[in-house]
Amino acid sequence: MADRSGVTLERMRTFVRVAARGSLSAVAREHGVGQSTVTRHLAELEQALGVSLLSRTTRRISLTEEGARYHAEATTILRLVDEATDEARSAGGAPAGRVRLSCTAALGVLHVVKGLSALQDRHPRIAIDLGLSDVRIDLVREAVDVAVRLGPLNDSSLQLKRIGVSRRILVASRGYLADHGHPRDANDLARHQAIRMSNVAGSDRLTLRGAGTDVRSASFTGRLTVDHGLAAREALIVGCGIAAAHLWLVDDLLASGVVERVLPDFELEPVPVSVLFVPARARIARVRLVIDALAVLIGQIPGIDQGA
Repeated sequence: MADRSGVTLERMRTFVRVAARGSLSAVAREHGVGQSTVTRHLAELEQALGVSLLSRTTRRISLTEEGARYHAEATTILRLVDEATDEARSAGGAPAGRVRLSCTAALGVLHVVKGLSALQDRHPRIAIDLGLSDVRIDLVREAVDVAVRLGPLNDSSLQLKRIGVSRRILVASRGYLADHGHPRDANDLARHQAIRMSNVAGSDRLTLRGAGTDVRSASFTGRLTVDHGLAAREALIVGCGIAAAHLWLVDDLLASGVVERVLPDFELEPVPVSVLFVPARARIARVRLVIDALAVLIGQIPGIDQGA
């Protein structure tokens, strides 16, 4: 007979996270405990239930047949507990609790952090864990509630709130242009140094859109490729070359004259901007509040056109 007293929420949460991450050590780091604690929680839960939930080898961790059935029920139970806890905390007062947020690094540093500070001033009972990365993470696997994403999305298991599009332009520092000259048409770009993003597919060729139906294609290559928007910004400032930049990344540099537009009669294809979230988590008041606040905040960032 199963020992129901051994089936605790803490052990259930550990099991669900291990099933999602496929790693005991990753869950230990996530929870801030030793791996032995995670192992003990799993062993105690399996003993209480009288079944094996996980199949462990030296290479991988997978759910047993019983584990898969229990995982589905446990996930539902934990969601209901979270929602009930949230409602209880918020009864007669403001939303409270922790929200885990992921955001493109440069956008987060330059614009989102300031908006989150204002949000927390208005809602002091909400805690936010902000992760900054240009690598697209799995929200469910990483236990993230909300993500701000640039570019097309195709994860059908998640829900998105489309904010608009982010405008992109060509820019270079005054120093670089003084030394190398201003490109006069799209074909001139081939003889210049480009600062490219390694995580943007096809960044070695640009499509430039001018007035009306004027569309040009241009080669865009160079010696420097980076994987972080803030690195591209610094490379621009020191004169490494021309960059295809989001307007929000360089609007202050344009205003101060540190960088100038290149081929100002043309813009690049805009990039979709969305807030992505786990549907079940969006039912929690504090998560809904953060989603709605992000939509407003991002829509006010320079160069992001809402509803486009």
